[in-house]
Amino acid sequence: MNFNFTDDQLVFRDVVRKFLMVEAAPEVLREIWAGDAGRSPDLRKKFTEQGLTSISVAEEFGGLGMGDIDWCLIHQELGYFAIPDSLIDTAYISAGIFSDLLQKNPSNASFYQNWLTKIVDGSARIAISHPINPLVCDAAIADLVIVFTNDEIHIVPRKDYEVDQSHSIDLSRRLYAMKWTPTQDSCHLKGPDATEISDRTLNRANLAITGQLLGLSQRMLDASIDYTSNRKQFGKAIGSFQAVKHHLADVAIQLEFAKPVYTRAAYSFVNQQPLSSINISHAKLAAAKTAWLSAKQAIQVHGAMGYTWEVDLQMFMKRAWALDASWGNRGFHKKRISQWMLSDGVDLSPANNFQGN
Repeated sequence: MNFNFTDDQLVFRDVVRKFLMVEAAPEVLREIWAGDAGRSPDLRKKFTEQGLTSISVAEEFGGLGMGDIDWCLIHQELGYFAIPDSLIDTAYISAGIFSDLLQKNPSNASFYQNWLTKIVDGSARIAISHPINPLVCDAAIADLVIVFTNDEIHIVPRKDYEVDQSHSIDLSRRLYAMKWTPTQDSCHLKGPDATEISDRTLNRANLAITGQLLGLSQRMLDASIDYTSNRKQFGKAIGSFQAVKHHLADVAIQLEFAKPVYTRAAYSFVNQQPLSSINISHAKLAAAKTAWLSAKQAIQVHGAMGYTWEVDLQMFMKRAWALDASWGNRGFHKKRISQWMLSDGVDLSPANNFQGN
């Protein structure tokens, strides 16, 4: 199994990183956070111009026709810069849902194609309601919400639902309880096919969350290294003290161990391997653990000021905490793994580690 990314994927990652470095500096994020919507139409327009809204959409609808593996590096960059935008919900998760619906419900093909085109040109903002998430991000400003129930998929335009805002520790998220009434017209799919797409959406969303958590971990580690290189005590940079080095080394090691777990999960999802859900839960847990450790050690080296609004660290730390429980908390993902591990006939020996995956 080859975990190496292609040269084109790495170049695209570097282009996105340079773009975000200029357009999504912490001072820019603070200004966006302070707004009522917490979103920037100007930033979304720039995402579109960079092709970020086109990645998942097929070429026949004006997109780039790229896939989940291509998104792996982009998710990490979006996490690294703590992008306060529903770009992933719209351009990655919703694009995947519409593509799946095109196959399962071709009678509504023109409707899905129209929205895929809008995703590409940046004119669509789509929210997602899933049973695993009690609140819907960006529901108040979305053009429509894709709603998953137990065995149905509904698509509800903004005029057909009401919202009640709920606050989050992460100010880059705008969360809402959604009030709506299912109708025959709103239902686009039901039964096993709807359940299948719901499960795929859950896994795809967790790939996105996992990548962001890894990016956030790296950002908090970099911030800690930078701070400890400049903060001095007893005439020396505190980063030269052995105890501080050990704290940051622990984060770096755990981060490097989590990255291939994430890549493996994306590979298994793309290739529809039997244990893709298990691999994705494993990756989410590894990334969440890394992000919490990175936040803990970053606060440790920054001191109490790391919690304060004046320090950029709090932006990345709070986002990591919030994303940890998004699309399934640790208990949910541990249960998925344990149910598989404890089932009859499972061979956990090293020789079978990659077989059947």
